[in-house]
Amino acid sequence: MGDVNPLVSTSNSMDGDAFEARFTDLCKKGLSLDEKTCLGAMKLFKETKHLVSSNVSSAERTVEEAERFWFSFVLYSLNRLSEKDGDSAQQKSDENRFTLCQILRATKLNIVYFFEELPQFVVKAGLVLTNMYGEDWESRLEAKEMQANFEHLTLISKSYKRAFWELFLSSDANIGKQESATSAPDYLSKYHRFGWLLFLALRVHAFSRFADLVTCANGFVSVLAILILHVPICYRNFKINDSPRFVKKGEKGVDLLASLCNMYDASEAELRRTLKMTNKLMEDILKKKPCPAFECKTETLEHIDTDGLVYFEGLLEEQSFLSNLSILENNYNNATRNRGDLDERLFINEEDSLLVFGSLSGEDVNISGIKRKFDSIASPSKTITSPLSPHCHRASHVNGVLGPLNGKVASTPVSTAMTTAKWLRTFICPLPSRPSAELQHFLSSCDKDVTNDVIRRAHIILEAIFPCSHDCSLTGSLRSANLMDDTWMEQRRLETLKLYYRVLEAMCTAEAQILRAPNLTPLLTNERFHRCMLACSAELVLATHKTATMLFPTVLGRTGITAFDLSKVIESFIRHEKSLPRELKRHLNSLEERLLESMVWDKGSSLYNTLIVARPALSSEINRLGLLAEPMPSLDAIAMHINFSGGQNGDVRSPKRQCTDYRSVLVERNSFTSPAKDRLLAFSNLRKAPLQSVFASPTRPNPVGGGETCAETGINIFFSKLSQLELPFKEITRNYRKQLQGRPEVYCSVFVDRSSTQQNGRTRQDHVGIVAFYNTKFIPAIKYLLEELDLSRTTTRTTQVPESNNSNDGPCPGSPKVASFPSLPDMSPMKVSAKHNVYVSPLRASKMDALISHSARSYYACVGESTRAFQSPSKDLTAINNQLNSTRNIRIKLKFDDLEGGLVSDSMVANSLYLQSWSHTLASSPGAALKSEQPES
Repeated sequence: MGDVNPLVSTSNSMDGDAFEARFTDLCKKGLSLDEKTCLGAMKLFKETKHLVSSNVSSAERTVEEAERFWFSFVLYSLNRLSEKDGDSAQQKSDENRFTLCQILRATKLNIVYFFEELPQFVVKAGLVLTNMYGEDWESRLEAKEMQANFEHLTLISKSYKRAFWELFLSSDANIGKQESATSAPDYLSKYHRFGWLLFLALRVHAFSRFADLVTCANGFVSVLAILILHVPICYRNFKINDSPRFVKKGEKGVDLLASLCNMYDASEAELRRTLKMTNKLMEDILKKKPCPAFECKTETLEHIDTDGLVYFEGLLEEQSFLSNLSILENNYNNATRNRGDLDERLFINEEDSLLVFGSLSGEDVNISGIKRKFDSIASPSKTITSPLSPHCHRASHVNGVLGPLNGKVASTPVSTAMTTAKWLRTFICPLPSRPSAELQHFLSSCDKDVTNDVIRRAHIILEAIFPCSHDCSLTGSLRSANLMDDTWMEQRRLETLKLYYRVLEAMCTAEAQILRAPNLTPLLTNERFHRCMLACSAELVLATHKTATMLFPTVLGRTGITAFDLSKVIESFIRHEKSLPRELKRHLNSLEERLLESMVWDKGSSLYNTLIVARPALSSEINRLGLLAEPMPSLDAIAMHINFSGGQNGDVRSPKRQCTDYRSVLVERNSFTSPAKDRLLAFSNLRKAPLQSVFASPTRPNPVGGGETCAETGINIFFSKLSQLELPFKEITRNYRKQLQGRPEVYCSVFVDRSSTQQNGRTRQDHVGIVAFYNTKFIPAIKYLLEELDLSRTTTRTTQVPESNNSNDGPCPGSPKVASFPSLPDMSPMKVSAKHNVYVSPLRASKMDALISHSARSYYACVGESTRAFQSPSKDLTAINNQLNSTRNIRIKLKFDDLEGGLVSDSMVANSLYLQSWSHTLASSPGAALKSEQPES
């Protein structure tokens, strides 16, 4: 297929035939699809078109915008999912293939907008896609991989562009005015393109299809090394023997690779290995014979230590350069012709219409926050660096060369990823791959030595998380990429294993101190605990390398645990790995937020298995809804699955049941957009409970006492993590949309089960906007409680009496009714009387223990800071209530006789907070639509 012209009607009508006619017109005229492909597209379109209306209302966009998005989603899904078994992409003719770029140009959409909105389509159309294309449609669609790959290429292309123009732009040029490659001298812009095409060849032939960010960064650094060795020195912006950039020098000259590693925090061993692959590609694709650099006499190699380097004669020289550039272009075309993916060459041209914000027609698309998120990813100034990141120095001119004084590049998302990977190399990789002597002491101090069990489990679980392909039938570039994948998997397994042993040792040391005993049998023999530790270690290793595949929650499925299981170890992991870089702490904080926000509440979560023990009153409802998790798959079952699948990627059957609620498939696990929160640095006594009480059998008593079961301890810790703020619903949704980590599917695609009702003659499940869910589901379900609260409020007002007796026993008469809620929200002091300056504030945590201790026998909240013990507080409470209930409008001070402070009953505190909680509930309306659903008072 050739280029396509934008062809989407701007009609705001979404009525039946006209809607279908516009889609047909797009397929036949806009994309020139053949009849068979058009029929397949129309079939998928008809099955999903009823979902478009919800896409309009939930995302607050126009009909025309929603239509263009839906057309692109349908065509993208058709292109990815229409291939049947035995009908590979290579067997399709060019006429029947169309790419994502062609789809977006025809629908006048930006790439960023497309990937931002794709998750909502996947969630809403999930059932349809399952019925039409099978259970494996999600893995074949590769939506999350494509989005992560797009983000990585955006970052790499910007880093490559910045590095190239710092190295090869003339020193007296104005960088601000010549930032675009197209405004530079003709040959320089061609050298720039040559380098990007060489990098793409490396991705296509040597790397895996969705290589991680750190691997890609090593690739573009190897390309920089080749350009430095081959671009004529007249285009250089540095003097290699007198530059603050190339600081690694020896007797033979500048150590080029070591200097580049110093600049970009790359691993020298990894860079040399990547450079070797890059040289091999030039030899195979360009048919160039490599020569040892020390044998070549050329000015580009002067003052460089040439040991271990190779040089290609005529690579960038004028007589052969254009031919080499053309060969790389054709090679990329041939290698990617039948994939239907993005044309990755567009990333070096930021003026391409697919990268410019706003639609191709020049209109702005109504999506709040997308450009801000994109800028946060790409901007070097908005990235918080890890503790190992180099300090950013102001640029200075040294010998007419613009650059940082210490040879380090400015902080960018790519450099942050590289410094985080450097932490892994520095702190984790040197560690032994077996338990240390101290850890072995804990393992052997159990009722029986569990060392071999721990080693065997780690081997099986890590093989499941990082499987090898074991496919010897591949040839050529596929085999090269496959071998690199296997090497990559082996390296990640080893890093995860070492990190697991390191943190496990620290946790055992802390646990032994809490329990005052070295025997940790209940913890170290707990299968679920070890799998959670291995999963958390693997997730950190994956986050360090910024993978485009194996995104969370992959580790859950491959280890057989649930989101609730993993949430138990995240805080402890952060607390016990002192050297963890800030980026990884932010990643775990963001991950925990996501777990608490939605994943632990999924059907099949082990939360419910613990909840029925800790809260028996809920067991009947939990069982009725079928929320319980299935048993965790055994270690032997996982080992058998690995052997049976031959190491191919695949999840063991997780205890989390498959439910019809299709959650988001695009995970913004990117730490660049995660909030930097350090709330895990302060822990209450509750959060310091022994780990073995969290992972022990739910019915067992807590080993540190307190009279509660382990299930109650785990549930209390879990609920202590949730936000207790009183905020109007409208304010919550408005601020959530502004957050960088906010995901549209949270407020645009809320799952609603309408199986009990019929619409259009059929029952179905659907996804609606958060406001629609609030009006149609939440309010009807909670209305009875709101009415009960309102009735209590009215009753309290009418049953108060102005006078009271002088009894010294029991609560003070006239005190408001105690609230029915067991816990009180935290808030600022609140005025509780319209006529008197009396305020009530929550009890400070520092006084809580003294007030409710068995020795104090006091259950009252203090007014002021008095600590005096009172013999008969009810008299003072009676006096206060008489003053507050007085109808006289005179200005007097409340008198507490000779007491240093007075007391207010806990019932008054509860009622005051109770009334404010009720007022916040009524104030939670986001608009008129919500107001109509609130109960009348």
